[in-house]
This record gives sequence, C-alpha cells and structure tokens, in this order.
Amino acid sequence: MRSVVNEWKRQRAESFIPLIYRPGEVAQVDFFEAFVELNGERRKVYLFVMRLMYSGRDFAWLCDRQDQVCFLDAHVRAFAHFGGVPQRVVYDNLKPAVKKVLRKGRELTRDFAALAAHYAFEPCFARPGEGHDKGGVESRGKNIRLQHLTPVPRGKTLEELSEQLLARLDEQARTKTCRTRGPIAPRFEQERRHFIELPPRPYDARRVITSTASSTSRVRAEGAYYSVWSRWRDLDVTVLIGPTQVEIRCRGESVAHPRMPFNGSSIQYRHYLTELRRKPQAVRQLMPEILRELGEPFAQLWRVLVDLCGPPDAARAFARVLGAVVDTGEHAVRRVIERALKQDRIDLLELSTPVQVPAVVVPQSLRGYEVESASVSDFDHLLRGAS
Repeated sequence: MRSVVNEWKRQRAESFIPLIYRPGEVAQVDFFEAFVELNGERRKVYLFVMRLMYSGRDFAWLCDRQDQVCFLDAHVRAFAHFGGVPQRVVYDNLKPAVKKVLRKGRELTRDFAALAAHYAFEPCFARPGEGHDKGGVESRGKNIRLQHLTPVPRGKTLEELSEQLLARLDEQARTKTCRTRGPIAPRFEQERRHFIELPPRPYDARRVITSTASSTSRVRAEGAYYSVWSRWRDLDVTVLIGPTQVEIRCRGESVAHPRMPFNGSSIQYRHYLTELRRKPQAVRQLMPEILRELGEPFAQLWRVLVDLCGPPDAARAFARVLGAVVDTGEHAVRRVIERALKQDRIDLLELSTPVQVPAVVVPQSLRGYEVESASVSDFDHLLRGAS
C-alpha cells in the first residue's frame, strides 16, 4: 500500500524545468528581513535585492520599511546603478506591486503601474505560494544576508550601510566567476547592451498626499506629525513622502523632515519663532530644544543672560533675540552676537531691526556747507543774549 501511495505522489509531483536566460531579458526582485545596528541600537530592516538572471549581477539596498515608497525608490536606484532597465522583472505577489490577484493576470497598484510605464519594462509575477518560480533571487538574497550582513553591520545611517553593501557586491562582481555562468563582469557588459535605455528623468518614487496644517502648525501624514511654518496655520499643504524624508510644500515654500514612524513626531522650533518672540515663558520652557537647533553662539548668549539677570529676564531678552532672527535673518543676528560676546558687551538693542533711512540727495550748491550739531545749552545762550 505504501508503494502505491508513493507512486501516486511521484506522478503528481511538480517537475522543474531548467531555464535559459538571455542578455538583458529578465531580472528577479524580492525583499528579505535583516538586522543592523544604527548608533548602538539594533533594528530590523528590509533588504531589497534585484538580480540580473543572465549575468548574475546583483543590486541590494537596505530599507527602513517594506512599503511601496521604499519598494519603488529601490527600483529607481537599481536601474540607475545598472545603467539600464531589463526587459522583464519577475516578482512574487508583493502588496506594493499587486492590488489583487485575478484568475488571469494581476491588478497592479497605481504607483507601481506608473513605475513600469515610466521605465517601459514588463512586470511578471510568480504563482501564489510558489517562491521557486523566482528561485534565483530567493537563494541569492539569503546568501547576501549570510555573507555580507553577518555579523550584524554597524553604522550611523542606513544609507551608509547600504552604500558599503553595494560596494562589496560590485567588487565581488568584478572578480567572481559564477559556477554555472562563468565570469560575471564580461557577461554584465554584454547584458548592458540589451537593456532598455533609461528615461531622461528618473521616476519620482515619493507618495503625494494633501493635508491641512493644524492650529499648532503641524501636519499629519501616515499617522506621524510634522511641524511647518506658523504662518501656514489652517492652510492646505502638499506632502511628498519619500523613503527617508518628508517634504511639505505650501504657497511656493517647503520644509523637510526625516520620515517618522506611526505616532512619531518631528518638530523644528525654528518654525515657531514668530510666535515665540511674543511668549517668553514658552521660550524658557523650550530653551533646550531651541538651543539644540540654533547652536552656538546662541547657547553661549543664553548662559551669559542667565548669569546676568536670571532665567525669567533672560527668557524675555532671548525672545527679543528670536524676534531679530525673524526680522533680519539668523546669519545677521549670529554675527552681532559673536561680536558682542567677543567684546564682552551684551547690548541687545543692537539686535533690533535696523531702521532703513532713505538716502538724501544734497543739491550741488549746498554741498560745500558743513552743518554742526547743536545742544540745548546753545539755545539757552542765545536766549540770554536776546534779553
């Protein structure tokens, strides 16, 4: 009976077909989980891998998220790195690419369809649950993680670690010989000649949404909060969400923040200087954050003011300094503070907005005369002489 069952299973088992890949024809893409250490903190990240199936050349990039923005941005980076676009790219049914699996074909997400149209490649998809349909990138992604991300790499930023990883893969491609394909470097040069040419401009992978600045001059995007200029309060804004940065635009101006996680918050108190100039108590409450953004010599000025007149009066004086930053610009105020501290003379009146006196044109006939300044005592002398 056991032999009958085994024969039944054998006859129904899938047979695998050895495929032949031609230059520039096919690439395979997938995400893999990995771990890195950024500034002493261990974090889970996502390894994007695109593998060229003819040459065996790889592109890899570490992403903070496995979302559509990072997915599309990694494609843009990969095509730019290879210097062209393969004719077909094979995926499994990732949510950033596939909105719905149909009986015949896939319904693509809007932004992924726009990416494919922009670079003119054909997206192809593996059968649901059949990861071996793109076994080349499956095995290579695991090898990259084992060879280059073990032990856990350390760095300051994810982009720094990604650049280091990509440099190692490029060096490996220049020297390595694939067991089944031969030397990678000459095969890649052959493959490049069959790529689709890059378009004149890269695809903008950022997600665009609209929002409204709140009464606290903050904008909510993807569950996170970002500060904007206080003059944008209650105005509609456009938010461009990139893989690592968020840009917010309104009326021809823009501000940028690092992309925050859900319920995260990125506040820049420069955006509130117009309000802080009128609120010394708020200045005192937020002084560590303000000084962290402004840096020196503002921090030294604050310490001098506290020593001279105590925190309450120092906060009132510093609010005037912030007002001068709004009126005349940070660079001009910084120069005045540096000069005052160097001379050990804190004259805050010099930080007020200078009065612009229009130039007076003196007639030619009067240019030879010199007018001396007078004093009140001069007029008293004239009055005594008249009596």
